[in-house]
Amino acid sequence: MRFLKPIIIELRPVQWIKNLFLFAGLIFSFSFTRLGPVLQSLLGFVIFCLASSSIYILNDIIDRDIDRAHPQKRKRPIASGELNIRLALFASILLAVTSMILSVFLNRSFFIVCFSYILLMTVYSLALKNIIILDVISIAFGFILRAVAGAVAINVEISPWLLLTTFLLALFLGLCKRRYEIILLRENAHTHRNTLFHYSSYLLDQMIAVVTASTVVTYALYTMAKETYLKFGTRLLGLTVPFVIYGIFRYLYLVHRKEEGGSPEKTLLTDRPLLVDIILWGITAILIIFLSQR
Repeated sequence: MRFLKPIIIELRPVQWIKNLFLFAGLIFSFSFTRLGPVLQSLLGFVIFCLASSSIYILNDIIDRDIDRAHPQKRKRPIASGELNIRLALFASILLAVTSMILSVFLNRSFFIVCFSYILLMTVYSLALKNIIILDVISIAFGFILRAVAGAVAINVEISPWLLLTTFLLALFLGLCKRRYEIILLRENAHTHRNTLFHYSSYLLDQMIAVVTASTVVTYALYTMAKETYLKFGTRLLGLTVPFVIYGIFRYLYLVHRKEEGGSPEKTLLTDRPLLVDIILWGITAILIIFLSQR
């Protein structure tokens, strides 16, 4: 059973935090007060954890040679040679197939979204990650599929404004990650990822500035939109906007002053002010929605 620990590491359980986007539909449809939708959302979360882990393993198999030249990724079991390639590929396929089988138990729409996610991320691992701009856009679409999956899992509609906010936020995180890689690897950046040859810290800063403003404005418009008011019967969701602004500004501070951003999920779990801000945003949003329905 010596291979068990390397496989668990390759699953990247810390990155499962990205799949929390599946709960957006549960929260913003006021379905979190009913056991059925909660259980369906939890099953959807588990399924996407399996699906995303299958892609992580596949990506590490493809990138094993260039990962060996990376100061951090070279420690991963596949890159270091600790985990056999055939066993890793078998685990990746098994996780993908299992997630697809389980998705059938929810509904057909969830199955289609899950399949689309696996297909998109596979194409990303094989080709799209080597195409400038399309690399980060592909990742952002992966987050949209997570949010859509959470909505179809419980058969509710999700606001286009919320989907656009999800896309922009994911794009923001992806661009910050590219910036971190360029700063970390410097002149050797292009040897790790082809697209880093075409990016520059200045270009990425310009892109990040555009996406930062767009994310805040889009979320603010969502909280004030007529459809949001008609759905929840309150305009108080605008009170959550300051939390979003602080969270984004805090993340920018960590990227520019602390040289972080290479692992958004790690930053979220280790930076206390950012973590507290997200928790307060969640509590405030849930309380506003809950009280407005009484």
